[in-house]
Parts: sequence; C-alpha cells; structure tokens
Amino acid sequence: MNLSFFSHPFLAELEVGHHLYWHLGKFTVHGQVLIASWIAIALILTVVVLGTRQLQREPGGLQNFVEYALEFVQGIARAQIGEKNYRPWVPYVGTLFLFIFVSNWMGNLFPWKLIPLPEGELASPTNDINTTAGLALLTSVMYFVAGISKRGLSYFRKYIEPTPILLPINVLEDFTKPLSLSFRLFGNILAEELVIAVLVLLVPLFIPVPVMILFLFTGAIQALIFSTLSAAYIGEALEGHGGGEHHD
Repeated sequence: MNLSFFSHPFLAELEVGHHLYWHLGKFTVHGQVLIASWIAIALILTVVVLGTRQLQREPGGLQNFVEYALEFVQGIARAQIGEKNYRPWVPYVGTLFLFIFVSNWMGNLFPWKLIPLPEGELASPTNDINTTAGLALLTSVMYFVAGISKRGLSYFRKYIEPTPILLPINVLEDFTKPLSLSFRLFGNILAEELVIAVLVLLVPLFIPVPVMILFLFTGAIQALIFSTLSAAYIGEALEGHGGGEHHD
C-alpha cells in the first residue's frame, strides 16, 4: 500500500511494506502498480482483438463474450446517461468497467509471488490509492467535459443555482465525488487482499478458497459500482441538477 499521493513537505507520508520505484528524471513512479496495470491492459486488449478479429454474423466463442460485454456496458451508460446522449460515453464507461473488473480479479486469481521483483511484490493495481484516485480524477475531468460540451461556459451557472448562497456546497459536492469514488474502491480491494493474505497464513488449505470466490463476486460489484457512478455523474453534468433523462 502506498499513500504517497497525499505526500507534501508539511504532511505525513504513509507507506506499508516495500515497493519498487522507478526514477524517471524528477519523477518517481510506482513500478509495481504500472507493471500490474500493463498486465491488466494487455489481457483486455488480447481478448478484444481475438474476439473481433474475424467477426461472424452468428457470434460464438470470444466474439460472443465480447459482444455480451459491450451490451452490458452499453446498458450501464444508457441507464445512467440516457438514450439520447449515452453513445459517445460507452467507450469511457466500458474502459473503466473492464480495467477495474480485470484488476480486481487479478488480485485474487494471479499467483503474483511467482513473479519476483527487486523490491516488494505485484498485486492488484486497484489496491493502491494512486490508481483509484487517478481513475476518480479522470471521471471528474470527463464530468466537466460533458457539461461544458453540452452547455458551454454557462454550465458553471449551476454552482449558483437556485441561489448563490449554495455556491460553497455545490463546489464541495464536486470535490467529494472523486474522493468517494477513489476511497470506496481502494478500501474494499485492499481489505479483500489483506483478508485473503491473513487467511492463507492462518488456514492455508480450505477456508481461503470460498472466501476468494466470494471476493471475485465483490470485485465485480466494485467495478460495476465505480462505472455506474461515473456514468451517473456524466449524465448529471449533461442534464444538469434535477435533470432526469439519464434516469429514464
């Protein structure tokens, strides 16, 4: 675990365990998270490329799986953003869901300790606050992009509606959205992996297996929650506070 995202000369920096860092000029990069993220991205790209390489009129095998995944994320986007506006946002919502889904499952299924590193060990990318915070901030950027693209600079008028007195509350609301997204995902995935690690140490044969199966389910739920909330925030930006098409 690495909480260096919040590091500051006047703030404490919390780190647990050993970590692999890469130094690129003046930047320090968390190597473990990048490696695990690249593995997740490679898995997703491999399945998508193989599933769409030779498209058939009657899908089967990987093509059937890819089409089902596409219909699933289309359903998320349509339900939260609305029939009129959802199509341009399907790639973003789908990428979020697939990356988080694969990352969460990797934490439970991959024998990471078989891959030695000079420092630390590999784990799910989403058990690091830097990853979840980055995904949440990206959703915040998309939230503003959606609102500005729909209504221009008049989008920011929402902060003083229905009265300018609500300006601080409306601004605070937009700050809490990425915080809640990042900490919810980070906390759940980190807790799951810690529970599995403790159970493997205490009862290494039988009990960890059903718990790991349960956590596969909860990992999928966390991916669904993150992508659904992201789509809901984008739908809210497109329709404005109190707008309701994305709930139809």
